[in-house]
Amino acid sequence: MIDPLDTIMHIMAASFDPAWGEAWNRAQIASSLDMPGTHIAMLSADGSAPTETTPAVCFAMTRAAPGEEELLLIAVLPDHRKAGLGKRLLLLIAESARERGAERMFLEMRENNPAASLYRAVGYKPIGRRKAYYKVADGSRLDAITFAKTL
Repeated sequence: MIDPLDTIMHIMAASFDPAWGEAWNRAQIASSLDMPGTHIAMLSADGSAPTETTPAVCFAMTRAAPGEEELLLIAVLPDHRKAGLGKRLLLLIAESARERGAERMFLEMRENNPAASLYRAVGYKPIGRRKAYYKVADGSRLDAITFAKTL
């Protein structure tokens, strides 16, 4: 059986640049996975569900609330980027959220995150900004941008 916690930690460690301080620690992930309403999705390199022989190369974690779902984390291993997996994963989590009754999806990201173009490509639109929300490793601060998508 594939351990989602170990898989998430492996992908996140390889995918998140420490300069931005966005990676969660093991206790945060474990706690979130234990909470009702938390959902994860993972894909292997060929876009199928991971197995023992075709391991996950990307994941997304969401949290559901009545009528909505929030994307908490998403990561694709660097060697598998630009292959459409991030887009496929975003479409998969949106469909799963819709099936659970969500009418909208939300996410929040730092203002200079290059994933903004991917989010826009699958229908997310910026709806808000939190000034100086993220503190980065060099001590500077960046705004958070909130995006939403109608399902």
